[in-house]
Amino acid sequence: MARKVSFDINDTTKSIPRLVLMLAWPVFMEQILTTLVSYADQAMVGALGKNATAAISISNSPIFVLNGVVLALGIGITAMVAQAVGAGDKALVKNLIRHAILVIIYLAVPIAIICAVLCRQIPIWMGAEPEILDDAAAYNLIVASGRAFILASMVMNSVFRGYGDTKTPLVVNTVMNVVNVVGNYFLINPTRPVTILGLSFTMPGAGWGVRGAAVATALGMMAAGIITIIIAFTRDNEYKISIRDSYRLDRVLAGKIFNISFPAMLERFVMSSSGVFVTRAIASLGTTAVAANSLFLTAESMSFMPAFAFQTAATTLMGQCLGARRIDRAEKFTRTTLIMGTLTMCATTIFLYTCAEFLLGLFTPDADVIALGTRCLHVTAFVQAPQVIGWIYAGALRGAGDTKITSLITVLTTVFIRTIGEVLVIRAFGYGLVEAQYVVFTEIAIRGILMGLRYRAGKWKTMSAI
Repeated sequence: MARKVSFDINDTTKSIPRLVLMLAWPVFMEQILTTLVSYADQAMVGALGKNATAAISISNSPIFVLNGVVLALGIGITAMVAQAVGAGDKALVKNLIRHAILVIIYLAVPIAIICAVLCRQIPIWMGAEPEILDDAAAYNLIVASGRAFILASMVMNSVFRGYGDTKTPLVVNTVMNVVNVVGNYFLINPTRPVTILGLSFTMPGAGWGVRGAAVATALGMMAAGIITIIIAFTRDNEYKISIRDSYRLDRVLAGKIFNISFPAMLERFVMSSSGVFVTRAIASLGTTAVAANSLFLTAESMSFMPAFAFQTAATTLMGQCLGARRIDRAEKFTRTTLIMGTLTMCATTIFLYTCAEFLLGLFTPDADVIALGTRCLHVTAFVQAPQVIGWIYAGALRGAGDTKITSLITVLTTVFIRTIGEVLVIRAFGYGLVEAQYVVFTEIAIRGILMGLRYRAGKWKTMSAI
């Protein structure tokens, strides 16, 4: 007999805060691990100099545009899986999982090919300086070999989270990050003498520099994608699928997935495109600004750990509650998640502000980069509370299938406040990276207010994604 997935929104033996934490803590731990590995990754590359850091980061924004297509579909799949689980429709859950496999085949693989073909053109479009262009192109080409695998992992993790399994993504990302860090250690650095606890020995290494970091990243991506696919077919639970099942595209179901996902897709596209325009503007400030921007965003990403965890919990909880037609539970879960998330992010604000210089110093020895990045982090530290409020409201609304208005809010604030504002501040008014962060603060605060107003309007109570 198949094992039943353990999470149950109607479990009255557990308090609402406990049920929220059951979903949130694995996502939180996953984000901690991912961030720490990102720190280690940046530090290992940063030790090679600011050119190496810039070579790796210069292409991030346009590649995120392509990744956003798959991530948006994952949002739709999560919402539909959650509601199908809440409604007790196991057959629909399995069908959605099979369609997630089709997303990987039809979209993830072509995106990986595009990234490989444009490996050199992308950094050129982004205004990369000549001294980093070769390394940037090589990095993009190598990482492209693992791109389809990491996109597969993202899609399947969306499925797992939809039916309340947030532990599996934690395990998968742990494996990926361990492979990445170990690979970095041996592939970036050359063979060298090492002393540990007074014992000296020779540590082997490939000495590939930026290319070594790319190989390690690609191997980690491959591991994550392979593991998630294997789990979908072999884990003995009520939603297990088989290779013998029919994988014919259901146009009606695919249409529903697309209708829910398209607004999120547009949102991701706009946000990633915004990153392209802003990064190009920052590139005009020089390599120091590019490196500082990359590193302070990495340091700030620590704040995304609890924020993303509570947002994910809000999406799953809302979806399953609406599927079960438990509006009362949905409101209680969202309110509790907001309180827990806001208190957590207030603590994060204090940490980011007081430890800003220390965090930046972990990634690079360059004093100019540390000084500029620290000033930026002092500003963005105060973004954390309004950001998590907006994220949780948006997560709950997406779980209800209300992706059109939430995406419209994000698109409008991103384009007319963040993107235009940052570009004008840098290019038209001649200010720098620090001043651009005040624009980001304004956009996030306004977006959070609008998301709250949309939720309080209550239209989500009559929505259905399935």
